[in-house]
Amino acid sequence: MSLNSFLSKIFGNKSQRDLKEIKPTIDKINAIDPTLKDLTNDELRGKIQTVRDDIAAATRDDENAVAELKAQIEDLPFDKRQPLWDKIDEHEKHILDTLEEKLNEHLPIVFATMRETAARFSANEIIEVTATDLDRRLAVEGHDFVSIDGDKAIWKNKWMAGGNEITWDMTHYDVQLIGGVVLHSGKIAEMATGEGKTLVATLPVFLRSLSKKGVHVVTVNDYLSKRDSEWMGPPYMFHGSTVDCIDKHRPNTPARRAAYNCDITFGTNNEFGFDYLRDNMAMAPEDMVQRKHYYAIVDEVDSVLIDDARTPLIISGPVPKGDDQMFNEYKPNVEKVFLAQRKLVTSILAEAKQKIVSEDKEVRKEGELLLFRAFKGLPKYGPLIKFLSEEGMKNALLKTEAYYLQDNSREMPKVTDPLYFVIDEKNRSVELTDKGFDVLTDRNQDPQFFVLPDIAAKLSELENVQDLSERQQLKDEAMADYAVKSERVHTVTQLLKAYTLFEKDNEYVIDDGKIKIVDEQTGRIMEGRRYSDGLHQAIEAKEGVKVEAATQTFATITLQNYFRMYHKLAGMTGTAETEAGELWDIYKLDVVTIPTNRPVARIDMEDRVYKTKKEKYAAVIDEIVKLRDAGRPVLVGTTSVEISELLKRMLDMRRIPCQVLNAKLHQQEAQVVALAGRAGTVTIATNMAGRGTDIKLPDEVKQAGGLAIIGTERHESRRVDRQLRGRAGRQGDPGSSVFYVSFEDQLMRLFATDRVMKMLDTLGLKEGEMIESRMVTKAIENAQKRVEENNFGIRKRLLEYDDVMNKQRTYIYNRRHHALLGERVGIDIANMMYDLIENLVESYDQPTDYDELSLELMRILTIEPPFTEKEFQDLSKEEKIDRLVEAANENLSRRSERIIEMAMPVIKDFVENRGAKGPIMVPITDGKRIFNLRVDILEAYESQCRNIVKEWHKGVLLVTIDELWKEHLRELDDLRQSVQNASYEQKDPLVIYKVESFHLFENMLNNLNTKSLSALMRGQIYVQPPRPQSTATPSTASATLESERRHAADSETQAQAEAARKAVEEAEARLRAARAARPEIQQAAARANDYSRYTASKESLPGENANRAASAGASPQHRPSPVKAGPKVGRNDPCPCGSGKKYKNCCGKGL
Repeated sequence: MSLNSFLSKIFGNKSQRDLKEIKPTIDKINAIDPTLKDLTNDELRGKIQTVRDDIAAATRDDENAVAELKAQIEDLPFDKRQPLWDKIDEHEKHILDTLEEKLNEHLPIVFATMRETAARFSANEIIEVTATDLDRRLAVEGHDFVSIDGDKAIWKNKWMAGGNEITWDMTHYDVQLIGGVVLHSGKIAEMATGEGKTLVATLPVFLRSLSKKGVHVVTVNDYLSKRDSEWMGPPYMFHGSTVDCIDKHRPNTPARRAAYNCDITFGTNNEFGFDYLRDNMAMAPEDMVQRKHYYAIVDEVDSVLIDDARTPLIISGPVPKGDDQMFNEYKPNVEKVFLAQRKLVTSILAEAKQKIVSEDKEVRKEGELLLFRAFKGLPKYGPLIKFLSEEGMKNALLKTEAYYLQDNSREMPKVTDPLYFVIDEKNRSVELTDKGFDVLTDRNQDPQFFVLPDIAAKLSELENVQDLSERQQLKDEAMADYAVKSERVHTVTQLLKAYTLFEKDNEYVIDDGKIKIVDEQTGRIMEGRRYSDGLHQAIEAKEGVKVEAATQTFATITLQNYFRMYHKLAGMTGTAETEAGELWDIYKLDVVTIPTNRPVARIDMEDRVYKTKKEKYAAVIDEIVKLRDAGRPVLVGTTSVEISELLKRMLDMRRIPCQVLNAKLHQQEAQVVALAGRAGTVTIATNMAGRGTDIKLPDEVKQAGGLAIIGTERHESRRVDRQLRGRAGRQGDPGSSVFYVSFEDQLMRLFATDRVMKMLDTLGLKEGEMIESRMVTKAIENAQKRVEENNFGIRKRLLEYDDVMNKQRTYIYNRRHHALLGERVGIDIANMMYDLIENLVESYDQPTDYDELSLELMRILTIEPPFTEKEFQDLSKEEKIDRLVEAANENLSRRSERIIEMAMPVIKDFVENRGAKGPIMVPITDGKRIFNLRVDILEAYESQCRNIVKEWHKGVLLVTIDELWKEHLRELDDLRQSVQNASYEQKDPLVIYKVESFHLFENMLNNLNTKSLSALMRGQIYVQPPRPQSTATPSTASATLESERRHAADSETQAQAEAARKAVEEAEARLRAARAARPEIQQAAARANDYSRYTASKESLPGENANRAASAGASPQHRPSPVKAGPKVGRNDPCPCGSGKKYKNCCGKGL
């Protein structure tokens, strides 16, 4: 007996301990059940209303305190607001803690009430209750399950769900109560297929909905989200909870916002994630749809949090010259290399076959080397896979591989040098050899055309050049050459991957002229998803379809990081136990196995192993015929679209009808799976297709032996195989499952160990013979475990990359959220002010830097130092910062008061004398851009125009954050691609990515502070310059708000503005002179972005010359035509100066 078995005997296994912990709660629920039987329907409803009232009362004091504190904050200076926000955070945390306590307290009565409600719907066609407002609203909206008769509401137990009429016939079992408790506590409930996970979820979902914080039920496709919202919705609504599905409404619409405001919201994982990204691109609070992320239950949690989590959700947009790509240009070169390799591997394999059967040991050793070389060249080559399935060949390959991998692969060049490129199938990488580079390069091209230079050595060599200007020019040329070749090598590498590692109808399909990714687990098409780093464009070029333009990321997040934002997360599935370690490491989600309601009667047979795929598939067809003749339905699980279609052709030749479910037909998923239980029906489907739809068996099928599951190949993941087995044996139904395996299967090729292959060789398989042994099945499962560990490592590394961006994204989105809602915007401005001034004081920290600091303060903050030069030399760093922050805040307050002073008379006149209502546009300028702020005029009147100032602050921060964040994402995309070249220098790309991305983010925050505060310090009501008087009759006074402001601005204001402008111009001139004289100041200033060079796509003010002409009374006869700008140079375009560098790294540096 093993140690684990011994400990389990004493302490019980994890499942037993989990159930023991939950049992007291289940006993409480069962004790309440009898007390509910005699209650009227209204009294049963009253039980829930009592709970709802108690929860609301428990949190009322905290909610009132939050409202009061928020009202007080607006009247405080920015630097006095943080303590109040800290108190608000404390109250909001206390609200969540109170909700947890109350929900746990009321769990037994709520679960028992829902169970009794389900029983009454199951036993009665009609349930009559006193009508509530929600009942009346549901009836008016046309729901078929409720109608109003006087003061009574008539609820029916039949309604439409997923396009079909269903009759409610379900009541919760005790094991389903256990699942409900597990889900409520924020864990994963692993329940066998057919155990009613959808019904289980009704318990915690309804309980959590009583908090009024919003519950999200997440499904894997929109059919399930719509069906489940309609199927499970009426019991929720019966007790007063509102229900909707986001997939029924278009994004960014009031209907979708209303769906999120419901107590219970259903939707797909992708739509929840994309709505989060869209909310963080919204320009007004009313454009947002989501609330705070409180509680979510994820259906098929393993698919969503493990399989789908690797692919990021991306909202992207076009980039300048996005169509200017090199994939089609270099496709012929790569195709030539690929065909040359294919021809070479064919000849190598033929020679290997001859030598490997030789009696001479040395000749046989040469043959094994050739076999390994062919494997490194094209591991997916059909004849090679077939040859490796012969007795002893796989074992010989593994032995040879072990020899050449020893001593840090010192001897590996002997294997790879004759090849054109080398493939590492496990890590999905391709690397060109010197011979491959020669073929890739045309005769007319530079031999180094596709070779990435050793830039570090090149730059080090150039340090010996004495002439500084010549040295810099040579360095620039070297960097430009490296950048161009880096992009060229990246294009070629992605094309090679597309040709060698990605197969049509396996990894992707062509649908309507577009490349669409196929989910490797479910076989579904992943609409809207694209491979990153140019791989998708490479596959498009390979298949000859239109190569889509390159795009820029505007917003992105992985599902891993999205779901980690919820206050509490839970999930349910039938196959999570094998991934329990990963679910705990990443999400801190514990997996609890729920017992079945009835014992499992399914017979799971040992794997049946054949030498070749041909023999395996022939045996599968024979088994299908035998089972079909016995009157049993057969579900055949495959791992790809290609295999599904192959089996269908083989069955068609035997005249056996079958239905196929693959990525090309995934829309029919639920209907096909629902019919799979009929006698004699043969259904071919990818392993995990049809999840969420049970296969129900008629009595004659149960008597014949139940549903037969046939797996045509072991998947890389045990979880996927268990999911396929679980389709049979629902609720104690009879059934069977068996897997057919061959030596040519991918799992056996890649991960079967030397010991396994020796064992299979010892058994001596002959043509058509089969092995069926527990030992072989166990060995295959061990190979699957190694694959799972390898895949977990890949996912974890991808998560490490995304975590870098996630920390930055969380910070920026929080800042943006504050700006959008106006909450804490004052705190953010105060923090930005302090950070900016602290950076300035640290940059100009020498006693002689007083003049330079003065000029920077005038240029950015339009203030003078609140201390003399002598004081500057004597003050400590902290004292300088405190005084400057105080002066800057006073200046910002003066600007704000001046905006109020100019706007208030106009607002007052419009409201009091003209009865104005509704939104108005208030133009405010920073001297470079005009912001048209949308403000409610009555709110402005009541707040004494303070909301105009707040909208001005919000507008500046939103625009600046969005501009800089999009640019930062573009730079991160470039960085992610460029750091991969670090592997050539024996460096870890992830480490370099973390360091460089931190510096990029730090620089972005400095730019954000500078640009935002520079705009805020210059803010004023925009006054349109007076038009020249014409000889015609004077025009009638305009009734617009702009003309009223024009009259409000007197000549003194104009004079002040002109004086300020001249002061800034003089300060900038002095600063430029100072920088020319002081190189160290020049370097310090380069760290901050020069605001005078900042441009934006907002409407520009008229030029100064035009202003002077208008002031002098010039009267041009015609309005001058706008000057048309020449072609705009994109940041990633070649610099017009001809250096060969990108514009952003040359003349556009710092812009």
